[in-house]
Amino acid sequence: MGVKALGYVVIETAQPEKWDEFLTQVAGVMRADDAADGAAQYRIDQRPFRFRLEASTREWFAAAGYEVADLATLNALASAIAAAGRPVEQMSPNMAALRGVEHGFRTSDPAGNGLEFYCGDSVTDAPFVSPQGVSHFITGEMGMGHAVLSAPDFDATVAFYCDVIGFRPSDMPRFNLFGPDGPSMGFAFLHADNGRHHSIAFGEGPVPPSGAVHIMLEYPDLIEVGKAHDRMKQLGYPESATLGRHYNDETTGFYVQTPGGFDLEIGYDSLVIDPDAWVATRHEGISIWGHEWAWQKAMKEAQS
Repeated sequence: MGVKALGYVVIETAQPEKWDEFLTQVAGVMRADDAADGAAQYRIDQRPFRFRLEASTREWFAAAGYEVADLATLNALASAIAAAGRPVEQMSPNMAALRGVEHGFRTSDPAGNGLEFYCGDSVTDAPFVSPQGVSHFITGEMGMGHAVLSAPDFDATVAFYCDVIGFRPSDMPRFNLFGPDGPSMGFAFLHADNGRHHSIAFGEGPVPPSGAVHIMLEYPDLIEVGKAHDRMKQLGYPESATLGRHYNDETTGFYVQTPGGFDLEIGYDSLVIDPDAWVATRHEGISIWGHEWAWQKAMKEAQS
């Protein structure tokens, strides 16, 4: 396939100070030097940045950036995406340098979700130091984590990611989130050429006002997850889902709403798969235990 992992995310914001507090004080992410164009950058490992925050008049998840194996793979992918009818904008040398890569291009999926693909990644010798004492995040060959987006035209979006880009299915469930009489919603959890259960996923439905559903960071242990949960409460950020454990990727963690409106999943102990031998599953539920969602709490309160 050639898609290695999620490398970085690009976020537009009109409230950089709030994002700085959220990333450094809640998530424990390290503030790096600003980019040459003034964008704020944040690290979780030796990559120069994993979060790129661009000044804007709106709150918007602009793009998820995925690394591919080499330039030949990148060029072949650009041609396949263009042939599928999606726009392809090659990165200028300056834009590529701002992302710490050698080559790249920008595009979007059939739902309009922003994507970037690149090759020739970079690292920094400067040590990673979390302001909250997080020793490290689980990255390496498995990349930054995962991104979850939405797709109104679900089948076309699945086909785009699997048939055009080359992601492979990990779990392909349908859930009745609002009870047995509610609408059935399709979900697609897709893996790249690494052991992370899914590097991208999407649910059937309209693109949310924030531009994304959530992104996920993996922490080294439950202690760091619990400390982040305490920091969330102390600083007053909304909890989107309580602590719980998923069926499909076995991640234990919780969800917190970011200043951009989408969620950050803070978890640990995620399943590591063999990407070449994995057989797609179809789980009947989201969580083995826990994960009471904010909308579920609101429904209970309304009923009472």
